[in-house]
Amino acid sequence: MGKEDWMGMEKGENRYFDLEDASKEDSVKKLKYYVDGEFRVSKTEKYMDCYNPSTGAVIAHAPQCTQDEVDAAIESAKQAYPEWSATPVSKRVQVLYRFKALVDQHLEELTYLLCQEEGKNWTESMGDVLKVNEVVEFACGAPHLMKGESLMNASKGYDTVLYHHPMGVFAGIAPWNFPAMIPHGWMTPICVATGNCMVLKAASFVPQSSLRLTELWREAGLPKGVLNVVTAGRNEAEIFLKHPDIKGVSFVGSTAVGKHIYATAAAHGKRVQALTEAKNHALVLRDAKLERTARGIINAYCGCAGARCMACPVIVVENCVADELIGYLKKFVAEMTLGPAYDPNTGMGPIMNAGHMKFITDWIEKGIREGAELIVDGRNPVVPGYEKGFYLAPTIFDHVTEEMTIGRDEVFGPVLCVKRVENFEEGLAIMNNSRFANGSVIYTQNGHFAREFASRTDAGMVGINVGIPVPLGIFGFTGHKDSFFGDLHVMGRDGFTFFTESKCVTQTWFPETEMASCKVDTWDGTISSMPDKHK
Repeated sequence: MGKEDWMGMEKGENRYFDLEDASKEDSVKKLKYYVDGEFRVSKTEKYMDCYNPSTGAVIAHAPQCTQDEVDAAIESAKQAYPEWSATPVSKRVQVLYRFKALVDQHLEELTYLLCQEEGKNWTESMGDVLKVNEVVEFACGAPHLMKGESLMNASKGYDTVLYHHPMGVFAGIAPWNFPAMIPHGWMTPICVATGNCMVLKAASFVPQSSLRLTELWREAGLPKGVLNVVTAGRNEAEIFLKHPDIKGVSFVGSTAVGKHIYATAAAHGKRVQALTEAKNHALVLRDAKLERTARGIINAYCGCAGARCMACPVIVVENCVADELIGYLKKFVAEMTLGPAYDPNTGMGPIMNAGHMKFITDWIEKGIREGAELIVDGRNPVVPGYEKGFYLAPTIFDHVTEEMTIGRDEVFGPVLCVKRVENFEEGLAIMNNSRFANGSVIYTQNGHFAREFASRTDAGMVGINVGIPVPLGIFGFTGHKDSFFGDLHVMGRDGFTFFTESKCVTQTWFPETEMASCKVDTWDGTISSMPDKHK
C-alpha cells in the first residue's frame, strides 16, 4: 500500500473522526471516541487542540469526554466481559494474530500518523508501532502462559488444581510520549488475551495513533465492548480510580499523578501498576571505548527528543576522561539534523507541543541559574521552512553537582547533564542516591566493574554498554523507587499475573464403599502431614 493510498483513507466515512471542512485539503479532524464497537461524536463542549509539532499547525480537535460517556465506556466493557471471558483462550488469541497482521500491513501509515501527531522521527515512530506487535506476539502465548498447576494426591485422596482466571474490566491511562506502544502494547494485548476488557484513556494531545489502532482491533474481530477508548480530562479520568466495576488500573505518566492513582485506586480495592518519572544515569569509566560510548549517549538522551522514561539524561564520568568524552559529544551533537518528523533524513524531530517546549526551556534556564556550565545551547534553533514548528536542539550541561535540580529531576527533553567523579564507587553512590530507579547504564570494558554495577545498582533495568536497556516484551519493564508504584510490572510474566487472579480447586471423590456416617476430621483431609494417631 503506497503513501497516496493510506493518506487517501482519511477521506473515508464514519471513521474515528469527521473532517470539520471536507472541502479543504488540510481540514482539521474532529475526533470521536469509541464505545460498544462504534465511534461516536462526543456531546462535550470541550475539545483540545492537537498539533503537528513539525509545522505548529492544529491538525485535530480531541473531545474531553463527559462523565456519562466515560461511564458508558465502562458499562460497555462490563457487559462484554462475561461472553469474552468465556471464549476459549485459543480463540481469543486468534484476534491478536489478525491484529498483528493488520499492524504489519499498515505499518507505514501508522508510522506517518505517529510522526505527524507526536514528532518522533521516522525510525523512532516506526519503532513505537513495532513495539505494539512485540507485545502482541508475546500475548499470543496466552494459552501456554495462562496454564496453571496441579498435583494429584496433594493430600491422600485429594487433588489440587490452580487456575488463572480473568478478572473483569481494567482501565488504561496512557501518556503522550508513546501513543502506540503504551496503550496498545503495554496495556491492551495481555489484558484482552487473558479474557478481560479494557477501557483506554488515550492522551488528548496525541490520540490519533491510538484511535487508528482501535480501528484495526475492530477489523481484527475484537467483539464490541472488549475495548473502549476515550479522551478525557483529569476529573473524568478520576472515575476509573473509584468505579466499582474497574478491577485494576494501568498508568504511565508523572510521579505526582502516579502516586495519587496508586493511593486512590488501591484504597478502592483495585490493582495498580503506575509507571512514572525517571532520571536515568550512565556511569562512564576510564577504560570505556569513548567514541562508541559518546554515540550511545547521544542516542540515549536525544532519541525521541528525550521524551522517554528510559532516556539517559545524566552521565557520571570519571574525571580523567571527561574532557575527551565531552569533545566527542560536542562533535556528534553538531552533526545532529533537526527537521520534520516524517522526513527520513531527520535525526531529531520536534518537541510534542509548545507547552512542553517551554517546560524544557525553563529547565535549561534554571540549570544556568543553578550554576551548571552550559556548553551546548540548543535553544532557538532555525529549521528552514518549518519556523513555526516546536524545535529544540540537543543541549549539554557540564559540572553538574548533586545540589542542582537540573541533574536530579526529570526534564523529559534533549538535555544532558555531566557529573564528574573520581572513581567507580563515587559514581555508583551518586547514581543510587537518585529517588528514581528506572534504568542505569555502565560503559566499561572491565568485567569486574560491570558485574559489580549490575549487582549493586538500584535501577530495575540495567545496561552494560547499552544506552537504552529496555527489555523485550517477554520480560517485565522493571522500574523501582519513585519510578514505579505497584507490585506487578507491565509485560512479561508480571503482565499476565496482573491481569489474572489465581483460583485453587481441591477435590476428592468418595469411594462407593464409604459409609455416609464415616468420621470427617476438622481439616477434611487438607493437611497432608497430620500424624496417623490424630486422624
